[in-house]
Amino acid sequence: MELKDVERLMDKFETSSIREMQVDANGGHLFLSKNTNAAALNKQDAANPEKTAEAVAEKVQEKAVEDGSEEKNEAAGTAIKSPLVGTVYLQSKPGADPYVKVGDRVEIGQVVCIVEAMKMLTEIKSDVAGTVSQVCVENGDLIECDQELFLVKED
Repeated sequence: MELKDVERLMDKFETSSIREMQVDANGGHLFLSKNTNAAALNKQDAANPEKTAEAVAEKVQEKAVEDGSEEKNEAAGTAIKSPLVGTVYLQSKPGADPYVKVGDRVEIGQVVCIVEAMKMLTEIKSDVAGTVSQVCVENGDLIECDQELFLVKED
């Protein structure tokens, strides 16, 4: 199966009402799921769906406020954005120091985080040189394509 075939399957899956899909073809295996990670839900969340819904609503509202302040972001620096959808990891392994933090100097090509997508780890490298002025995501967040990960004040 070629990359364009996988991308086409992913697009159709995303717009469909199917929750999970598994494809085995030509020695390859593809598993897609829209289900949330059951391990991420704890017993308290399951017992109190109203509180969970409120927390999600607050997070969405915070994101809407952040999205509405692009002018502020431009003053804070140039964005390093995610090239793909996945889970962002700001450190190489649990308990390790983050790749970069606010105030750190970054160079072009320096690894700033890792994005996991379909069990593949992709290093995200800075395309600007400067000082990190803001970390826009938290370790383990689910991120979208073109989502801002860091703001860098260029030299």
